[in-house]
Amino acid sequence: MTAPPALLAYQAGSLLARALPGPVAQLSGRTVGFWLTLGMAGRRQVVERHLQRLHGRRMGPLELRREVHRTFDSYARYWLESFRLPGMGPADLDAGMAVEGLEHLDAGLAAGNGVIMALPHLGGWDFGGAWLATRGYPVTVVVEPLDPPELFDWFAEFRQRLGLTVVPLGPDAGRSVLRALRRNEVVGLLCDRDIDGTGVAVDFFGERTTLPAGPVTLALRTGAVVLPTAVYFEGDGHRGVIHPPLQLERVGSLREDVAAGTQQLADALQSMIARAPEQWHVLQPNWPSDHPGGVAPVP
Repeated sequence: MTAPPALLAYQAGSLLARALPGPVAQLSGRTVGFWLTLGMAGRRQVVERHLQRLHGRRMGPLELRREVHRTFDSYARYWLESFRLPGMGPADLDAGMAVEGLEHLDAGLAAGNGVIMALPHLGGWDFGGAWLATRGYPVTVVVEPLDPPELFDWFAEFRQRLGLTVVPLGPDAGRSVLRALRRNEVVGLLCDRDIDGTGVAVDFFGERTTLPAGPVTLALRTGAVVLPTAVYFEGDGHRGVIHPPLQLERVGSLREDVAAGTQQLADALQSMIARAPEQWHVLQPNWPSDHPGGVAPVP
């Protein structure tokens, strides 16, 4: 059976990225970013809207164009680095990673109920996950299903080779995550997009939208610690920043407590993204006003 074209394209990209010397790969990333900026007109318009939210102001044409190019450069770098990861050993990962706040992760695991690392689509999160796995931390990640399914299977195998346990987002994801937390493991959740539209209403960069309820709901039900975490590109390397745990409490109904905790998480995500707006790789609509027809109501 012939492999789907999308799968063949990603496989070819992975082989090429791993064959290139490091400096050539970095230059190629900037070139790919340039062509992505030109070729993805619809995504570029979304990124323009996002960047002006993230910067908190309307930007002039030249500044906006520069920041859009930086975003697509960062996006291309993420893919090229991810493709190169299976060829990197623990020493290579260590050399490319600096981490702040690792004590919060160790303290969370010492508490015995598991740790949820709540991440935005920012910088090189796959690099950070691979680094944790090589340091001996058991890491489970929940990832969005891809179409065709063969492409998802290839990505799952790709991440498993890095030492990560991969769980597809869907009806069975919650059970898999609960089992990981009961084993006192680390669960990585990308939580700055409400993919299925069932999330909690929050204020996020000055607008009302929704974010996934999963991280806070799981934490309140299991006692797991939620650590807002980001992995930034920094020069030729990376800087992981693990923030102190969210202060989650049971003071009202579960729904009320989840809403309050998710707003805490939204505030933490906003702070992390604002540190490097050009590294935020959400190229899809993320607020109701991004969709055709303008503003849709958010509860």
